[in-house]
Amino acid sequence: MIHSSSTVELADDLAADYAPHKRSFWRALVASPSGLIGLVVVAVLILAALLAPVIAPYDPLRMAAGPRLQPPSLNHLMGTDDFGRDVISRIIYGARLTLQIGVIAVGISLTAGLLLGLVAGYSSGWTERILMRLVDVLFSFTEIVIALACLAIFGVGLTNAMIAIGIASIPFYARVTHSVVLVEKGKPYFEAAVAAGAGHMRLIFLHLLPNVVPTLIVIGTLGVSTAILAAAGLSFLGLGAQPPQPEWGFMLSSSRDLISRAPWMMIFPGLAIAITVLGFNLLGDGIREALDPRQKER
Repeated sequence: MIHSSSTVELADDLAADYAPHKRSFWRALVASPSGLIGLVVVAVLILAALLAPVIAPYDPLRMAAGPRLQPPSLNHLMGTDDFGRDVISRIIYGARLTLQIGVIAVGISLTAGLLLGLVAGYSSGWTERILMRLVDVLFSFTEIVIALACLAIFGVGLTNAMIAIGIASIPFYARVTHSVVLVEKGKPYFEAAVAAGAGHMRLIFLHLLPNVVPTLIVIGTLGVSTAILAAAGLSFLGLGAQPPQPEWGFMLSSSRDLISRAPWMMIFPGLAIAITVLGFNLLGDGIREALDPRQKER
């Protein structure tokens, strides 16, 4: 059967109707209290990471920047650690590592999971069964077990920890992508595109992908907080960041024996992790609300 190009373009217009409208996205995000708070927290984190050499009062690796285990004071707002290093400087520089962890780990899992889920959902048949059964096998293990197995192969270190966390989260993103693709394939705009004779590339990149990406943006933003917590946990166990890296999880680990003498060494890195995780969670909720068409109708 030969189909005219105008028929295919009509199917493309139907796809656009189902795709989320981006014109009022930022307005809806700022109007959401959770989205606004999350956006501010994440923006402060990014600015701290970019401007760390400017705003940090000391070199984060400089020993004897002040007296050892000095409580918070005007010279050292968050005190010093057992090597005399300035705690606030290490926390500011730690923001860089935190962003790297989130971006790299989520980037690995999101990219691989998107490809697996998209191929499996679109192709159907044996390809879908094989790919999704492999995903189910990985799903039978918890993410921390997969991450520990990867570290056992790659070795300890922050870079390997980020890769391990990314690999461990691939099944989750693949499963979500696969589910969304199956839903989109059953909608009228996709069936119209198939009936109009649209090619595989057009179906995937023009019809499916634009409608899958918004969901992945939301879960990817939420996944950053999960990756940060996982990396902090691995560093706390000595499997992630290594000395003298100013990573917040490692700072918690190195100060656990001094909690009674210098509680600020654990309080401030712990607060940094908690606020950052909360910020990304709130931002993810705000993005979800901004992309939800039901919110726009109210």
